[in-house]
Amino acid sequence: MLKTVFTAPDPGRVRLRFAARAVLGIGLAVLVCGLAGHSLVGAVTGGLAALLALFTVTDATVRGQAVTTALLPVVGLPVLAAAAGLHDQPLARDLVFLTVVGVGVYARRWGPRGHSLGVFAFMTYFVAQFLHATPRQLPELYAAMLLSVLVAATVRFGLWCYERRLPPAPAPAPPDGTGLARVTTRQAVQATVGAGFALVVGQLVSGERWYWAVGAAWWVFVNTASRGETLVRGFRRVLGTVLGIGLGLLVALPLHTAAAPTAVILAGCVFGIFYTAAVSYTWMMLWVTLLASLLYGLLGVLDPALLALRLAETGVGALGAALAVLFVLPVTTHAVTDGWIQRALRCVHACTAEATARLAGDPHADPAPRVAELEQFLGRVRLSVAPLVHPLNPMSGRKRRARRVLALLDDCARELRGLVAVAADPVASHDARLTAACWRVETAVEALTGGAAGWTAPAPEPHPDAPALAHLHRLERALAELATPLRAPTGSPLVGA
Repeated sequence: MLKTVFTAPDPGRVRLRFAARAVLGIGLAVLVCGLAGHSLVGAVTGGLAALLALFTVTDATVRGQAVTTALLPVVGLPVLAAAAGLHDQPLARDLVFLTVVGVGVYARRWGPRGHSLGVFAFMTYFVAQFLHATPRQLPELYAAMLLSVLVAATVRFGLWCYERRLPPAPAPAPPDGTGLARVTTRQAVQATVGAGFALVVGQLVSGERWYWAVGAAWWVFVNTASRGETLVRGFRRVLGTVLGIGLGLLVALPLHTAAAPTAVILAGCVFGIFYTAAVSYTWMMLWVTLLASLLYGLLGVLDPALLALRLAETGVGALGAALAVLFVLPVTTHAVTDGWIQRALRCVHACTAEATARLAGDPHADPAPRVAELEQFLGRVRLSVAPLVHPLNPMSGRKRRARRVLALLDDCARELRGLVAVAADPVASHDARLTAACWRVETAVEALTGGAAGWTAPAPEPHPDAPALAHLHRLERALAELATPLRAPTGSPLVGA
C-alpha cells in the first residue's frame, strides 16, 4: 500500500499540483475567514466548504467547473438552513438527512455537476451536525461558506488554473436503462437504505455522534458503481480509519487545543487527502481521520474514547452500506468493468495517434494530455476490478486473470509514456514504419473492443536505431496478450455476474 502511493505514476505532476493547490486554496479561505472576524466554527465551515469546492468539482471544461462552483452555495445554503432549523427536532432532522442522501446520489445521473452538487449538499448537512449548528449561527456560517467558496474559486480559476492544459477526469460510467434499471436510481435507493440503517444503529451507539455512521455509509457509495466496488471501498474505509485513529493517538491527542502546530499538520492532512485520493482510498481515509481528530482537538473535545467511538460508528456505516448493496437492488460489476477497460483501450489508440503525428512533424499534436487521461482511466479500471484482486477473494482463477489484465494495461501505459518522451524530443525524426505500427495498434484496439477480429501481433523486432518504433512494438505485444484474459469463455466473465 505504501509503495503504491509513492510510486504511482503522476503524469504532468497532476496529483502534486492538485494537492498543492488545495493547501493554498483552503489555507487562504481559512485565513480570510479569520481576518473577517469569524469564530472557530465559522472558520471550520469555511475550510470544509473550500475543500469541497476544490475536491468535488470535476466538469470536463474550465467553464463548466466555474459554473458548478458557482452553484455550490445555491445548494449548500438552503441545506444548511434546514439542518440548523431542525437541530432540536430529531425525527424531522433524520428524515431530511435521508432525503438529502437519496437525492444526492440520484443526482449522479446528470453527470459530474450532479455528482458535485449532491456531495456538497450532503456534506453541508453533515457539517451542520458536526458543529451542532443552530439558527442563530446561520448568518456567520452563510458568510463563511460564501467567502470560502469565492476564495477557492479565485485560486482555482485565477491564481492556479492548470486544467487548461490537462484532460478532464473521467466521469462515472453513464447509466443505462430507465427506472430501477438505471444504476444511479438503484444506488440512490441503496444509499438511502444503508444510511437509514447507519442512522438508527449509529444513534444506539451514540446519541451525539451518530452522524459519523451516516457519513461513513455515504462515502462508501461515492465514486463506486457496483456491488463489488462498494464492498471493497467499505473495507478500505474501515482500514484507513483504524490507521488514522492510531496516528491520531500519537499526533492529535498530544496537540490538544495547540493552534499553531495543529494548523501545520492540518495543512499536511489536506495535502495527503488530495495527493492520495486517486491512488489509495485507505490512505485518503487515514488523512481524513487524522484531520477530523485535529479539528476535534481544536474544539477541545478530543480524547481516546472519542476516537474509539469514531471507529465504531465507521464500522456501523460500512456495515449498512454492505447490507444495502448485497440485498437491495444489487448492481453487478461485469458491465462496469468492461466499459472502463474499453475506454482505456481507446485512449491507448488516441495517444498513439497523437504521438505518431508529433513525430511526423505536426506541431499541434500533443500526446501528453492523453497519457494523463489514460492514467485516470486505469485508476477507474483498478477500482472496478478491486474486488477480484483483493486478498480475501476466493476465486483464484478470476483473480489471476484480473491481475493479468491490470499488468498488461500498465505495460501499455509504460510504453506510451516512453513513446511520448521520444516524441517530445525536438530532434526525433519521423520513421515511415511508425505509421504502419500505429495502424496495427488501431486494429488491435478494435479487435479488443469488439469492432474487428482476427488480429495477431507481429513478431518482436529489435529497433536500436528507432526507440519510438520499439515502444510501439512492445505496445502491440501487450495488446495481443490482453486478448487471452479479456476473451474469456461465456460462462466465465472477468468479473462476477
